[in-house]
Amino acid sequence: MWKADPMLTIGELAAYAGVTVRAVRHYHAKGLLPEPERDHFGYRRYDGGAVVELIRIRTLAEAGVPLARVRELLQAGEEEFAAAIADIDRRLRAEIRQRQRHRERLARLTSRDGLVLPPEVVGYLDRLRALGVDERIVQAERDGWIPLAAHSPERVPEWMARKREQLADPRLVDFYRTLGQALDRADDDPRLVGLADELAAYLTRMAEERGEGYVDDLDMDSSLAKLMDTLAFDTVPPARRLIELLKQRGWTGWTKLERVAPDSR
Repeated sequence: MWKADPMLTIGELAAYAGVTVRAVRHYHAKGLLPEPERDHFGYRRYDGGAVVELIRIRTLAEAGVPLARVRELLQAGEEEFAAAIADIDRRLRAEIRQRQRHRERLARLTSRDGLVLPPEVVGYLDRLRALGVDERIVQAERDGWIPLAAHSPERVPEWMARKREQLADPRLVDFYRTLGQALDRADDDPRLVGLADELAAYLTRMAEERGEGYVDDLDMDSSLAKLMDTLAFDTVPPARRLIELLKQRGWTGWTKLERVAPDSR
């Protein structure tokens, strides 16, 4: 009586185990699944044990076990297997936490600003835009805050609270807007002289009302302050001339404001 050949082709093996033929060949190449000899027709034939072994490999792989450790687990005893699975689980949970942090970071990237700046600073820049401040000034602020936030991230919440308080003063907002109107004018534009007068008066008034520590609130290295000033001057060229005028009125600095003896020039 004729009997069916119980041996399976690679396609049948893959179908029974729920994988692709390509996956079977990959597991052969990795040494995870023994590769049987070919029959007299030149085909590889698999028995039921290969189906069981392949399902084990597939299950471990789908559970997130690296293929480099699958062979180890297939050969491990009960205790060794349990310990290895616990270790892999810890690693996967750490990876999940890391990926979740990445997702949270991506969710905050509503603009390019969010790529390199904390949410508080992004909110401050958005507030400047909402108040009608010229985008070039906003960019100068952004470029300055990038190295500052990287240098002293722990102080950003404190500085931002101060900035939000200052933006509540209409006089400072008017200064920003007037500076924006002067951006496309020459260094000798009389508006800059008026701006210097306004800013010096504002700073002096704040120093008298709140103390000089309120005005000079950025405790940073002078070289970093100079770097940030350069970034601002490159973005807003009239700012350099404005600071020269401001120095004649007893104040100096763009990023780090300081009281000085008035320059009589």
